[in-house]
Amino acid sequence: MTALADLRADFPLLQRTVDAGRLVYLDNAATTLKPHSVIDAIAGYYGTVGANIHRGKHILSEEASERYEQVRARIAERLGVPPRNVVFTAGTTEGINLVAAGLPLKETDLVALPVDAHHSAQLPWRGRCRTTWLAAGEDTTVDEESFQAVLESRPRVVVLTAASNVTGHTAYVDRLAALAHEAGAWTVVDAAQLVPHRLPRVTAGIDALAFSAHKMLGPTGIGVLCLSDRLIEALTPDRLGGGTVDWVDQAGYRLRRAPYRFEAGTPNISGVYGFGAALEYLDRTGEDTVAARDAELLTALLEQVRDRPYLTALGGLGDRGRIPVLTVTLRGVPDPSAIARALSDSYGVMCRSGHFCAQPYFTAHDHTAGLRIAPYLYNTREDIEYAFTALDEVHRLLARSV
Repeated sequence: MTALADLRADFPLLQRTVDAGRLVYLDNAATTLKPHSVIDAIAGYYGTVGANIHRGKHILSEEASERYEQVRARIAERLGVPPRNVVFTAGTTEGINLVAAGLPLKETDLVALPVDAHHSAQLPWRGRCRTTWLAAGEDTTVDEESFQAVLESRPRVVVLTAASNVTGHTAYVDRLAALAHEAGAWTVVDAAQLVPHRLPRVTAGIDALAFSAHKMLGPTGIGVLCLSDRLIEALTPDRLGGGTVDWVDQAGYRLRRAPYRFEAGTPNISGVYGFGAALEYLDRTGEDTVAARDAELLTALLEQVRDRPYLTALGGLGDRGRIPVLTVTLRGVPDPSAIARALSDSYGVMCRSGHFCAQPYFTAHDHTAGLRIAPYLYNTREDIEYAFTALDEVHRLLARSV
């Protein structure tokens, strides 16, 4: 198991100070910090390779192409699929849009959406088809009774949130996807919040699974869309251009095989280099270490909220099937944006306020905006305790001024 002190030393941003003193970064549900190895991999591509992929036979292009496909193969192995099923995208948002735009859907077709879904998982379908909502369960992103009732309406597509970026609750994705598949639906999984904690195996009922590298120590602007064989055959690429075709003449063109038919233009090659370094870093850290850190950090979060009656945790205080992402509302504070700014400017605590691109969830549960605290494997119990002590002071000052 990697020692926490050694692990923290790998992240240069943790050495930074701000006007308030040391920096405590607790906005990991938005994006994670990057270790030296990821930063070095990106700089190394530009400094020592720099060439385009799949475009030439010279040594630099071949070297870049080989590394690019090595990273694809590594991701495929972790997901339990062949490399042909792994498409590189700009991130989760682009991946889900690619599926929504490429499926042969009609305006009358029904798409089922989790009420806690990120806007990137909701909006590509809304306006394109009819939609219906899947209620969140007490300790999961989808209530299974509600889910079964929706399946009776024969949706063409079912979207699932693998882990909520509001509550930290996870879904029983394999079981739900299998049920949706049996009901004749395409299943699309937003795994963006889950992958920092564990990279899932893609089971037979899952047709599409999308995630982003920047949530799991990698760079921004690069992600993965894993497609089932049957979905590959059903999808029409939403963009065409260089890299997507084997042949073009005046009479027509011939698409390349998957995954290349879905990867138009020059890709984010440096991003894939960085993504590969992030995967290697997480592999060296070890799944057991990540799981142990998750459990410790989640326990610390829940303990802090239990001791503060002015806070309400969205999704409750249970720890079953939950990642360390916690959103709270503050009694008498409908908009905590000023509190988030005070935590940053006066205490060096970086967290997020707002609706976290999940406004239907807040509306469904009659909540206004929240304050989200999301630690990751390089955070400590002391970081969390410090953040909540700072929150106490800010809330106390605010109460006095009202």
